[in-house]
Amino acid sequence: MPVLNRRDFTAAIGDGEAGRRGNLPKSKERSAEEGKKESAATPEKRWGNAMAQVDMEQLRSRGAGKAIAVLTSGGDAQGMNAAVRAVVRMGIYVGADVYFVYEGYEGLVTGAEYLKLADWDSVSNIIQLGGTIIGSTRCKSFCTREGRQAAAYNLVQNGINNLCVIGGDGSLTGANIFRTEWSDLLASLVEEGKITEEVSQQYSHLNIVGMVGSIDNDFCGTDMTIGTDSALHRITEVIDAITTTAQSHQRTFVLEVMGRHCGYLALVSALASGADWLFIPEAPPEDGWEDIICKRLGESRSRGSRLNIIILAEGAMDRQGNPISSNYVKELVSKRLGFDTRVTVLGHVQRGGTPSAFDRILSSKMGMEAVLTLLDASPETSSCVVSLSGNQALRLPLMECVQLTKDVQKAMDEKRFDEAIVLRG
Repeated sequence: MPVLNRRDFTAAIGDGEAGRRGNLPKSKERSAEEGKKESAATPEKRWGNAMAQVDMEQLRSRGAGKAIAVLTSGGDAQGMNAAVRAVVRMGIYVGADVYFVYEGYEGLVTGAEYLKLADWDSVSNIIQLGGTIIGSTRCKSFCTREGRQAAAYNLVQNGINNLCVIGGDGSLTGANIFRTEWSDLLASLVEEGKITEEVSQQYSHLNIVGMVGSIDNDFCGTDMTIGTDSALHRITEVIDAITTTAQSHQRTFVLEVMGRHCGYLALVSALASGADWLFIPEAPPEDGWEDIICKRLGESRSRGSRLNIIILAEGAMDRQGNPISSNYVKELVSKRLGFDTRVTVLGHVQRGGTPSAFDRILSSKMGMEAVLTLLDASPETSSCVVSLSGNQALRLPLMECVQLTKDVQKAMDEKRFDEAIVLRG
């Protein structure tokens, strides 16, 4: 059976003519040795990565006549456009119709011009763009049954029963609720005379797949979420720039980065920049940390250092759950040590700008896998989220990952910090 290799990957979603025409170059046949390696793979990898083995002819026939809607929801993240691009082009390649849903769930509820059929050129020249070209809006109406019924009607009216959601755990949870209620929503539409029984039967189940777009890397089950790598690049660039001015004036800088419930950005940027101190919500400092940090910074200066860098996640707190703010740390250092101390809050600059090469490729791989997930879906299969393990895009049960993510937050709320770190992975 042929496999989809790197050449196929480029042809399927690249800007060349092969994917547009639905023609891939012939893939090489697997050698006996490759077959042995596949057999020896873990069950998770054999099941989870459909891109590893794809019969392209069968794939085209399975995609014909299907319709897929793609939306972005929640906070934007660099790489979302690359994911949208991959979904559109892989969908078109396999013969499916792909629809943009503008403004997230708001567009799903509103319908009309907010649902638009995409073509190959609709996603040209967007892989390098930050943010999301189809928009993302918080939608209170989708939280109600009436709103979800309107969304179901709009999808059915366009012949859609496959939905790809790119967003955080809240957005993905909402999608799963939508899927769970789908049959009841269609029944209500039949009762109200908005759709016929035949239409209800034709679109009797909704297939859902998720991709996690979040710069915080706060979703359990994946090594990296879309946008995290780009945000880290942005943070380290800022730290490097601040380091030069801090050294010139012998200053201490407290840099606050995003991460309300997850300290990944703070942790990795601190490691990458050689910071003097770090605050993250999963590992609060021991009681009396104020004395320890001042001693550490003082010793650093006594050895000849001209600067100090402190990285603080916005959700930092002490072991009693009290917030540790960047201004509090600044006042502490200024008053006890007399150091010229400044605060820099990076804010939304971490979300902005162009995605890194890693995020572009990650999003493209996930987008292709998301389309294959929808083609494989049935009423019996659970909702899936596409995750990253090593360099492989894998499918995992959506709600199991969401629950594990919630368990981390619960452990932190209950001050079981060691357990939170283990759950975070």
